[in-house]
Amino acid sequence: MAIANYFHNQTTRKYVALFGTYFNQLKIQRLDGNGAIVNDMIVPISYAPWQKILARIDQDPNLNRKQAISLPRMSFEMTSMSYDGDRKISPIQKLRKTAVDPTSGERNFLYAGTPYNLEFSLYIMTKYNEDATKIVEQILPFFNPEFTSTVRIIDDIDPIDVPLILNGVTNEELYEGEFSERKSILWTLNFTMKAWYYGPQKEKKVIKFIDTRFATDTADDAELQTKVTVQPGLTANGEPTTDANNSIDYSDIEFDDDWAYIIAVDDI
Repeated sequence: MAIANYFHNQTTRKYVALFGTYFNQLKIQRLDGNGAIVNDMIVPISYAPWQKILARIDQDPNLNRKQAISLPRMSFEMTSMSYDGDRKISPIQKLRKTAVDPTSGERNFLYAGTPYNLEFSLYIMTKYNEDATKIVEQILPFFNPEFTSTVRIIDDIDPIDVPLILNGVTNEELYEGEFSERKSILWTLNFTMKAWYYGPQKEKKVIKFIDTRFATDTADDAELQTKVTVQPGLTANGEPTTDANNSIDYSDIEFDDDWAYIIAVDDI
């Protein structure tokens, strides 16, 4: 069947890494009564459900350690994937790689990607509400409601725009034991990433010379009367040309060069 051959573009891994990169340098500062900075820290982030992070804090072998040392923390996870038919494009559209194999003369390509929406949740866990708001307020101004990055998902393919949309923000206090004992504060930010998934890489030779011959008679043994050749034209100085006498050999012209068409029509 068509999808039997193995391939792996590591696309999901790249999208997950991209999402985590957005938030891996957020920091908070704590001030004393005089406004001087007493604590300046980068908030750690990891890929995990928030329940796992809090469970790890509770199970710390050093029972004397205060919880404030472990919090704040952030974690994130990809929660679901769904097909996005609104962004569908022709599946036979080709994306050509930028490099041509110098040995085989083949230029690899991929067919157009399949659009999927990836749902992410970002969890912000703190002991103090002020810490949570300091983190959230560093995120919200960049989403109106989306933030778009230009990313190279497939090697040698032009970068694509990947919008990340902020869908909503919720917060809650998590309790353990009696209701009067506050355990931690949890803020959840839900995002949608507009992603693309690509199929396996294909190989195809670059056509640089076309020779077509015509006859006015439709019989199988009709005599050919006209020959038309088409090839790229480029001078040694890198200027496009339509004169074959001024052009370098077509085998030395690359696909991405600024060349012109040389069309020759001759009687046979």
